[in-house]
Amino acid sequence: MASFRDKFWLTLLLTTPTVVWSGMIQHWFDYTAPRFPGSAFIPAVFGTIVYFYGGWPFLRGGYHELRNRLPGMMTLISLAITVAFLYSALVTLGVVEGLDLWWELATLVAIMLLGHWIEMRSINQAQGALKELAKLLPDMAVRLDESGTTKEVPVAELTRGDLLLIRPGASIPADGVVKEGTSAVNEAMITGESKPMDKAAGDRVIAGTVNGQGSLRVEVTGTGDETALAGIMRLVEQAQTSRSRAQALADRAAFYLTIIAIVSAAVTAIVWPLLGRPWSFTIERVVTVLVIACPHALGLAIPLVTAISTTIGARNGLLVRDRRGLEEARLLNTVVFDKTGTLTLGSHRVVKTTAAEGFTDDEVLRVAASVQRDAEHPIAQALMTSANERGIDVPMSQDFKSMPGRGVRAVVEERLLHVGGPALLRMLAVEPPETLRRAAESAAADGQSATYLVEGDRVLAVFAIADAIRPESFDAVKRLHDNGLEVVLLTGDSTAVGNAVGKELNIDTVFAEVLPEDKVAKIEELQAQGKRVAMVGDGVNDAPALLTADVGIAIGTGTDVAVEAGDVVLVRSDPRDVPAIIALSKATYRKMIQNLWWAAGYNIVAIPLAAGVLAAWGIMLQPALGAVLMSLSTIVVAINAQLLRRAVRSP
Repeated sequence: MASFRDKFWLTLLLTTPTVVWSGMIQHWFDYTAPRFPGSAFIPAVFGTIVYFYGGWPFLRGGYHELRNRLPGMMTLISLAITVAFLYSALVTLGVVEGLDLWWELATLVAIMLLGHWIEMRSINQAQGALKELAKLLPDMAVRLDESGTTKEVPVAELTRGDLLLIRPGASIPADGVVKEGTSAVNEAMITGESKPMDKAAGDRVIAGTVNGQGSLRVEVTGTGDETALAGIMRLVEQAQTSRSRAQALADRAAFYLTIIAIVSAAVTAIVWPLLGRPWSFTIERVVTVLVIACPHALGLAIPLVTAISTTIGARNGLLVRDRRGLEEARLLNTVVFDKTGTLTLGSHRVVKTTAAEGFTDDEVLRVAASVQRDAEHPIAQALMTSANERGIDVPMSQDFKSMPGRGVRAVVEERLLHVGGPALLRMLAVEPPETLRRAAESAAADGQSATYLVEGDRVLAVFAIADAIRPESFDAVKRLHDNGLEVVLLTGDSTAVGNAVGKELNIDTVFAEVLPEDKVAKIEELQAQGKRVAMVGDGVNDAPALLTADVGIAIGTGTDVAVEAGDVVLVRSDPRDVPAIIALSKATYRKMIQNLWWAAGYNIVAIPLAAGVLAAWGIMLQPALGAVLMSLSTIVVAINAQLLRRAVRSP
């Protein structure tokens, strides 16, 4: 970019005397440039320097295009400036009679260099987010030795197993696991999640994220290319370089436009002399045709949109692995969700609490979690997790005893309490009140586990425990329905569980009790009905289905971004990002089509004008004006692509 910038400014400086001493310019603006011996050759001398210095990138590019038998924009530019140079040189040397085109040549090269500089700046800005990711990693890290002494070392020296001290406000230099300390870490730059994530011992942290107010001791699990940040950068770079159908269309359009321009220039060169026009007029028309038809903007139309869309996606937690997947997302009419870990949390919670008369839900959950505090059963974990998420302070218990197949018992605040399933009630010979019995039956009908809290001969509560639905799933399904898409649930769980989740989320179709190897058949069944299907899954168990679907959307996490099966990876595992992908796809496609028209559509009118079809009425385009129009289309394409940044908003 700096090379084109410097070349443009020097070429502009060389162009100035070429224009000032041009006889045509002096005639148009009615002035006389200073005269001295040799001043008549100033346009030729400076124009020649501009041709070889400023025009060299185009001449070299045109040579490579022709050598590879792929004529394109460099071919047209080099043809235009070479024709103008040779003709002007012959006129200056007196070999042929006519008006030279030195000033047109010089201004044409200057404008073309300006257009290239603007193009490179636009692409550089579009890829700025990727470069910003690289800046997230700090240069230095604070490493702890076995004695606890700190030492500041370069990040490049870190290895797996190193223990790091992460001070408040510091960037985390490597992926790792918290060994000691509590804090909240800002992961927005990696996952797009605006809310800082609480971290404690055992939690994973991501390189490039920013620690909050607490101090953490972190054991390194990944450095350099092994980090999540490096994985994100690889995926974004891969997406920006992968080809799409729209890019193939743009390439074909550029090729055909090149052929049309060359043919039009040849016809122009033949017809005007036959009509009695002088060679100066004919060459000027030929140069203008070649310049104005240059598919420069076409070469920028799609790659720039792609660069912007993939960096927008990465900034919002949507990693595009394959541009074709992003392009296809706009055509979807059916979205298939895996249940566990996608629409649900993937771990059990208390989804409903029914307390006996005289007790509150929080009160019974508090003591039930206390009874199960020392147990390792999933039911115990569900009670403890649900209590913690509700901010309930769980007291210590005493005299804990496990009763296999029945439940557990413990003393909580001098009360002997039991927690367990129906077998516990039979052992204790107690009957729940009618409201609790109906709640337990309702839970069983929905495929949920019913767990009872018992004190003495009285049942105090029943807890419905299941894989809890993500709160974001409700909004995700609603957004998809609002956009006219059918939503399908695909799960290996029982029909009762599948139907219960489907009913609660208002899902259109539920396929339950589907084995992993049978998920592909379900996707193909939907496709056979003429539906364009996206599959949303965890990217491991659902890999075959993700690959079979028209668009595979892999649920990832902040530290697991290299999911190979999906076209798109949802870094923060938020199902609301699925409608965001579709919105980005539609907006990206709109910008691509708009840019193709901006880049090539004006040629429908411009090429005939450049060839001089309205010359009889005095309407003609000069080569420099043709270069301005062509460069203007490049600028419009660049600005239009930048407007894509408004397309995606975080949930």
